[in-house]
Amino acid sequence: MDQMNLIKNELEENLGKKVIVKANKGRKKYVTRRGILKSVYPSIFSVDVENGDELTTSTYTYSDVLTHTVRITILDDEVEFADVEKIS
Repeated sequence: MDQMNLIKNELEENLGKKVIVKANKGRKKYVTRRGILKSVYPSIFSVDVENGDELTTSTYTYSDVLTHTVRITILDDEVEFADVEKIS
């Protein structure tokens, strides 16, 4: 099984869990977002992202994860976003 399918299967197993997504936007700029892994499709996955009081959907490709352009951290059910911020 190739790497992209491994990434996809790992994400499918964690649907509905809280995630932290760190995306490289180039020129040493990173965007970190918190949200919930919403769905997995053949070539992309989507995350419901907290944007202030709004909830928006962001999509990413498996190749972004494979090339480390996007790093995704899956949180256990009992871990809250605030707990992760204290550690970081």
